[in-house]
Amino acid sequence: MNADVIQELHLLVDKYALDGELNRLIKEFVRDKAGEKSVWSELTVCVHRMLGGDSPELMRSAAWTEWFLLLLDIVDDLQDRDNPDKPWMKCDPAVALNAVLAMFAASLGELGGNASIASAVGGLFARSIHGQQMDLVCAVRTEEDYFSMVERKSGSLMQLASFMGYSLVEGLSAETKSALDELAACAGIAAQIENDAADILRYDLKNDLLQKKRTLPVLFLLEDIAEECPVLDDFYAGRISREEFLAHKIEVLDYVRDSGCVEYCEVIQTLYLDRAKELFRSIPTRSPWAERFEETVFRSAAGVEQV
Repeated sequence: MNADVIQELHLLVDKYALDGELNRLIKEFVRDKAGEKSVWSELTVCVHRMLGGDSPELMRSAAWTEWFLLLLDIVDDLQDRDNPDKPWMKCDPAVALNAVLAMFAASLGELGGNASIASAVGGLFARSIHGQQMDLVCAVRTEEDYFSMVERKSGSLMQLASFMGYSLVEGLSAETKSALDELAACAGIAAQIENDAADILRYDLKNDLLQKKRTLPVLFLLEDIAEECPVLDDFYAGRISREEFLAHKIEVLDYVRDSGCVEYCEVIQTLYLDRAKELFRSIPTRSPWAERFEETVFRSAAGVEQV
């Protein structure tokens, strides 16, 4: 994360986290976020620069991108409770919730003066939360459900990072904005597919099978699961306990690796990446930022961590 972005984040914390301990804690959250392989603020900067933007507010806007994503990361982990090493999971949950409220207060206080940006950010937040709710309550039953959920949960976040860059560019055409929005959604979906394909092969508690989630690779597995892997079928049907299922973990993971579900995900991911690249070619851009944008977006769409 850029040092200027971190400085802007610290200024936000100092302005809105008035309690000394809460201030220290949120800065610790920022420090943890800065240590990740995050592309969010970089994407905001690249979008702005490749479109010819030169706003003095760019680093502040990029900081807001990181702020929003950190906020959603914290909420996501508090809900799923599958990321115990994060600092917001190690502190008292009530204190972590207070940090979330302070961050929301900062968002309201700073964005309230710009109605158009506040409205756009609020809409994207609402879509992402809708997708997160679908994921949280395991509402996905079909591939159509899955893509609808992922477009909202992950695609909206890429769109947010892109919007925070192009919103500062004067005179941008509606066609360019629309292409950027669709490009970001495609890239976000591709990245989430990559993560879901990786998560199903994990040996730890973050394996989606343990949560009985229906991600794209899981939906592929469930088509012929009764005959091919009855223990997984029994677990999803509720006929055996989690502990009984875990006794067959190695057997199940061997089946997953041989099933072709990961290869299927790679094919679908490629379709979304191809569409994103097609859209990118339709946008008038400037070098060297266009090349940096392309590297950033398609690197993130190939497996950088999503919320």
